[in-house]
Amino acid sequence: MSGQSKISGQVAIVTGAATGLGEAIAKMLGEEGASVALADINIQDAKRVESEILGKGGAALAVQCDVTQSHQVTGMVGQVLGQWGAVDILVNNAGGFNKFSPLFKIAEEEWDRVVAFNLKSVFLCCQAVAKHMMERQKGRIVNIASRAGLAPNPGGPDYLPYGAAKAGVMGFTRLLARELGPFGITVNSISPSTVLTQRIIKLRDPESLKRIAEMAPLKHLVEPRDIAEAVLFLVSEGARSITGINLNVNSGNLMM
Repeated sequence: MSGQSKISGQVAIVTGAATGLGEAIAKMLGEEGASVALADINIQDAKRVESEILGKGGAALAVQCDVTQSHQVTGMVGQVLGQWGAVDILVNNAGGFNKFSPLFKIAEEEWDRVVAFNLKSVFLCCQAVAKHMMERQKGRIVNIASRAGLAPNPGGPDYLPYGAAKAGVMGFTRLLARELGPFGITVNSISPSTVLTQRIIKLRDPESLKRIAEMAPLKHLVEPRDIAEAVLFLVSEGARSITGINLNVNSGNLMM
């Protein structure tokens, strides 16, 4: 934990926290003094992250949850409230995809699955925590979107269901920020470009990753810690007047 913690004593839920970007976010929030609920369908790795946070003196709780299922989301939030009595921070990180498909090879079921995982999940989790935050007149919500929701990837290829869902996340963020603002709740999104997680390394070949890095003005790919730092800022008191924005963290890969 840093010398002067920004979020000490707060309770955070991070979805998709078992691996990759969510793991990095959860660990950083834990290092900064938050009690962190690790919501993930992959309970084995969630428990591994829980053990690592606990081993460093932090507070963590692994909760198995399919964030596309409303009853599981409600149960997960109830478990967190039962454990710690509050939810101050929600980071909707769960999402992604596992293959690239052109338009005419995307089945309806594939579209529904990817959109549910990346967009419906954000709606369900926000709905589950918002009433509690509204009653307390405080809260921070950060939704992980993607550069894919803003523009085609110059390094290609693109994937329509994912990009459409992430564009939806950004629109949802702005509308919810307007609705929840009077209750002292901020709602923002972060749009990474290609992040060097294990999932991305499996999806893209080394030459593709090198090409994407070279296209960025900063000449490097984003790492999970870069996104975790951005989340930490947006949930801190220093960002109390920031809401409804989409923060691009992409090595300058897209400037708007």
